[in-house]
Amino acid sequence: MYKIVRTSRLYEQIVQQVEESVRKGVLKTGDKLPAEREMAEQFGVSRTAVREAVKALREKGLVEAYPGRGTFIMDASPNTMRLSLDRMMKTGQGEGSTYLAEFREMMEPEIAAMAAARADTEDLAAMRESVAVMDGAKGDPEAFIEADLDFHLALAEAAANPIILSLIDSIVGLLREQRMGIFQVEGGPERGQYHHKRILEAVEHRDAAGAREAMKAHMRQVREDSRKMPSSQN
Repeated sequence: MYKIVRTSRLYEQIVQQVEESVRKGVLKTGDKLPAEREMAEQFGVSRTAVREAVKALREKGLVEAYPGRGTFIMDASPNTMRLSLDRMMKTGQGEGSTYLAEFREMMEPEIAAMAAARADTEDLAAMRESVAVMDGAKGDPEAFIEADLDFHLALAEAAANPIILSLIDSIVGLLREQRMGIFQVEGGPERGQYHHKRILEAVEHRDAAGAREAMKAHMRQVREDSRKMPSSQN
């Protein structure tokens, strides 16, 4: 039904294809979209890209997600787009990266600790898969960045708190931009991957305190590398 998409703005092409399916009547009001993993496979993209596409479709009023039931096509009549958190943060321009760093340093260590206590077999498999993809994608920025986003998404899912997941979803665009900048910093991807493996190891051992400390170290590394990003990314 869908075409595999290949662009740095993967989610935008997913949005376009879903919108086209609605216009052509392939998808109608009340139809249920495939599950997240299934959509990722159909489009040939990461789960993060699918989540961002669904978020954009929700902002346009084209779909609505119902916990435990799925995501459904809504009446495609024009709706006022809801102002997303990432756009509000971007109005801060240079301060946006500082706001993002503060938010992540406050949230992500606790997310990692909760993941260590609550992660199930599927969550762990998703984290391991993301780390493996990053190991094999050092020369492919797009693949590395999407896997990086998926790793942190898997941690948020493992925390098993829908409010946390919603907050992380709301800043995916900012997180992607930050990672794109850090990827250009010499040694940035390697440093990040070192910390990802430490976090994964702590989660695998159900070591909440260790996962928290490993994520704090990762956030310090992210902040330091963010200062070295090209000026156009700051």
